[in-house]
Amino acid sequence: MHARLDPFGTDVGPKFGKYIVAADRAVAASSVPAATLELVKIRASQINGCGGCLDMHTKEAALAGETPVRINLVAAWRETTVFTDAERAALELTEQGTRLADGSGVTDEAWANAAAHYDDEQLMALVGQIAVINTFNRMMVMTRQAGGEYQPGQLARQN
Repeated sequence: MHARLDPFGTDVGPKFGKYIVAADRAVAASSVPAATLELVKIRASQINGCGGCLDMHTKEAALAGETPVRINLVAAWRETTVFTDAERAALELTEQGTRLADGSGVTDEAWANAAAHYDDEQLMALVGQIAVINTFNRMMVMTRQAGGEYQPGQLARQN
């Protein structure tokens, strides 16, 4: 697969990216566990078929101490026993928030389940994280950014 263009090799790309990264940092500063936010990023990236984001977030999750079993089972979270009820609620919210075009939006049941585990600040952080990773996924998929070359901690070293 060949990239259509390098988003960060344009004038607009780095400017646009700066604001998405700033939004991601605001979410990361919330009280939602970092592991949960990585699970959200992985699940949305799986749904959107974003190899570049999957490459990054699976490696970052591992670097942060996430186990290979949990990383490998994110796509089948409903059929596993390795995720907490709060993580399951976040993953359900992620799936429904990522698949808005499928017609049902986010159901009241999924929202109530998430609200049973997260306060309003945390819910807003989850909504923000889902929005941010979907934005990154769309940019990377549309420009055909391939996964496989990301080095864990690479972005932290650049900032």
